[in-house]
Amino acid sequence: MADPSLGADYFEEVFAGDPDPWGLDSRPYEAEKHARTVASLGDRRFRRGLEVGCAGGALTARLADRCEALVALDISRTALDRARRRLGHRPQLVFRQAAFPHGMDLAGPFDLIVLSEVAYYWSDEDLAAAAEFVRAHLVSGGLVLLVHWTGETDYPQTGDGAVTKLWRDLEDSLTVSLDERQPAYRLDLWRRP
Repeated sequence: MADPSLGADYFEEVFAGDPDPWGLDSRPYEAEKHARTVASLGDRRFRRGLEVGCAGGALTARLADRCEALVALDISRTALDRARRRLGHRPQLVFRQAAFPHGMDLAGPFDLIVLSEVAYYWSDEDLAAAAEFVRAHLVSGGLVLLVHWTGETDYPQTGDGAVTKLWRDLEDSLTVSLDERQPAYRLDLWRRP
């Protein structure tokens, strides 16, 4: 069994110490990964999307261009405040602080759910709850987009382990549209028939 999920205190400390702790706005690797992430969606547009773990909004800005409405969610108030300052002028964005998937008062439906660099922070219990959220809130034809670093972690899960566990819980409800491996990350796109 995996360790407990990392909580708000962990992420508040990370974001208090560095405005861009993972180089999401400054590293070419992150820019390429975000471009590839959005490109994996093709030219499709979405009515209502959910991005879990928006951090400072680097990927959020790109996703917002594809969504009529996008809920950008983060556990860290500091990260969310940065994203709000950066993108708050965009009317299709709603920013919410919450520890996904528990305590969510978000009603679906969503036709896009993005889990980018978040699932390895979750316990087995929270991965199962995330799968239940997807099952309950993703519309027919909707997509789940997952992007995760594949190196070793000191988090409750590895990227590969977290995605495998989520898939095990969702394989009866979704189909694989894309299963792509890059040297340092994996990109998975799942569709609800």
